[in-house]
Amino acid sequence: MKGMPFVESLFEKQVHIKRTDIFDINVDRIEKFLTNLPANKKRKIIATADKAAEGKIKTFSSTVLDYGCPINWHYNPISGAEVDKNLKWYKIPDFDPARGDIKIIWEPSRFTHFFYFARGYLITKNKKYYKVFSNQLKSWLKNNSYSYGANYKCGQEAALRMINAIIVYSVFKSCGFDSQQDENNLYKLIEGSYKKILSNFFYAYKCIKNNHTLSEIVGLIIGAWCSKDKNQLGKSYKLLNGVIEKQFKDDGGYIQNSFNYQRFVLQLMELVLKIAAKTKLNISDDNKELIKKSALQLYQLQDISGDVPNKGANDGALIFPVTANGYRDFRPVINTIHALIGTKRLYEPGTHDEELLWFGEKDLTGIPIIETVREPAAFPDSGLYSLRDQNGFLMIVLQDHKTRPGQMDQLHIDLWHRGKNLFCDSGSYSYAQKKGLSLTAAHNTAQIDNKEQMNRYGPFLVYDWSSAENIKFDGTSFSGTMISKNGYKHTRKIKKTDTGYLIEDNISGNGKKCSFNFHTPYTVKTTNTGFKIIDNGKTLATVKTKGAIEVKKAYRSLYYLKKEEINKISVSSKIVNSRCNMRFVIILF
Repeated sequence: MKGMPFVESLFEKQVHIKRTDIFDINVDRIEKFLTNLPANKKRKIIATADKAAEGKIKTFSSTVLDYGCPINWHYNPISGAEVDKNLKWYKIPDFDPARGDIKIIWEPSRFTHFFYFARGYLITKNKKYYKVFSNQLKSWLKNNSYSYGANYKCGQEAALRMINAIIVYSVFKSCGFDSQQDENNLYKLIEGSYKKILSNFFYAYKCIKNNHTLSEIVGLIIGAWCSKDKNQLGKSYKLLNGVIEKQFKDDGGYIQNSFNYQRFVLQLMELVLKIAAKTKLNISDDNKELIKKSALQLYQLQDISGDVPNKGANDGALIFPVTANGYRDFRPVINTIHALIGTKRLYEPGTHDEELLWFGEKDLTGIPIIETVREPAAFPDSGLYSLRDQNGFLMIVLQDHKTRPGQMDQLHIDLWHRGKNLFCDSGSYSYAQKKGLSLTAAHNTAQIDNKEQMNRYGPFLVYDWSSAENIKFDGTSFSGTMISKNGYKHTRKIKKTDTGYLIEDNISGNGKKCSFNFHTPYTVKTTNTGFKIIDNGKTLATVKTKGAIEVKKAYRSLYYLKKEEINKISVSSKIVNSRCNMRFVIILF
């Protein structure tokens, strides 16, 4: 990328935006739905909108940060640093300890908070929400000249910014706020965003090959349609179909091995399906089935609370926050994708249905509900397996890596029981910080001394990928072996019992000690035969085992840039003759 700026002009294409009305929306249906929300849910939407109007933006779906009023679009409220808006984008480093995480600067410029202005208006009919939307859009354009500043570093950010502004503008326009200034500002925003994507798309397509690629292709589709460029529009849909085929696995899993990024791209697909009526083009039927499979995979690995295991990289992205459900609740996107492609909803009526009104064409009464049972499931292409009963499930991770891994989570287990995540994944926290939460010791698996399952260089590169062999799954039991290039093998066998689970671990490799780790957000009490998991004085599970048990504080991150203390249980044993075996009997209550 360093050589690219010198020939930047060669990649630039002159664009002429001719229309913006790609997103049609039935505002009356959404307004009626919002009006019928419980009073506390409406108050929360209004409070979030009011704070955003003051520059206090809900970032990464959790943490409110103060960017000032008017908003300083180049400011990091955590570090207090500001990026020079007059610097060309390529002169601004991706990582800068003094400035802090660049994602913090990008967050308000995604315009995700604009959805709260639209929804706040539909609830209250207070024109101040339209005015602040209009003023912030104008302010952004005034303070972000094309190709200058941190907000023009990333094509994906440009795509999301353009998409969100178009959608929210369409809401206000449908409500009668039809200002020529807003229209002109939207034209200008789309032009700059589209130019950014066109000029640097080769990087997302040829180098990154993840959610960025899909975001930017969707940006190309919207930009081409708004420019009335039929040739580019057709090319973009062809690209989209090809990338979907490459990035989604045959069992529905996603290339980044992250449930949050899987949701991210499924929300993008909601938009693609929505605008097909305008573009007169769509993804292939085979790809629709693949997208539907992806939603059903999440459904089968979902807890009754709507949450899923905190697997893989988690950057806090919820690009379309259009329901009263929490960030950790995956029901809105699963339900919407299934209804748009499968024509039926998966859940009983609830607040999650609002997302379907934003991206669907029908009234909810015209969309039936299908009862879909969650069952023990194997997703071998994704390396995910679940054992399940009526009270919860246990998910096992074992991948034979064909694409770049990001976490050392081979043979990690995630245990959910009666809506509680008894053994959990530690999450991500921040891409600009040390990667401790992604390492072997932060997962519920085994570790020899301080060896990692794989090796890491820098913030994103993992090399010496581990492999998997001898995987067997029959719905009541699982067994499989992880082979590390760092000189050891781990075989884990798990059997569902009448009272819980039986786990048998076999380690072979050189070292002094093997630790078998478990992470829990609940209280831990050691016993003569193992340990107990306790919540508010009530025993949730007992684990019987042999070996030296140590309980110490650890951390998990359910939301980007936010972490909480949890307990880490390490059961350790000496390695004798290059072998170590351990057994765990888990009894659930």
